[in-house]
Amino acid sequence: MIEYKLGHFEEIVLLTVCVLYENAYGISIKDEIESRIGKGVSVGALQSALRRMEEKGYLESMEGEETPERGGRRKRYFTITTHGKNALKETKDLRMELWDSIPNVVFN
Repeated sequence: MIEYKLGHFEEIVLLTVCVLYENAYGISIKDEIESRIGKGVSVGALQSALRRMEEKGYLESMEGEETPERGGRRKRYFTITTHGKNALKETKDLRMELWDSIPNVVFN
């Protein structure tokens, strides 16, 4: 039974946070997703997903240092939690189980 529920976009965001590791903040996440999927991502949709996944316990965030380039504003950095890792692993395992169950004739 599926314990963790991840939407498609949530999965992409979580994976991207993992890819960026210590450099996962709003704009870097947005840019990485856009470069990989080849289409734009709205800031609002991304911020909503990040907030939702933080509420679900899949992500944690912390503010970085103030920078002059940002007018003294801080970047909010995101890291995946153990709960988030478990959600990704379960999603991957389910996908692989389904892929492995497809008869060879389907793709011939």
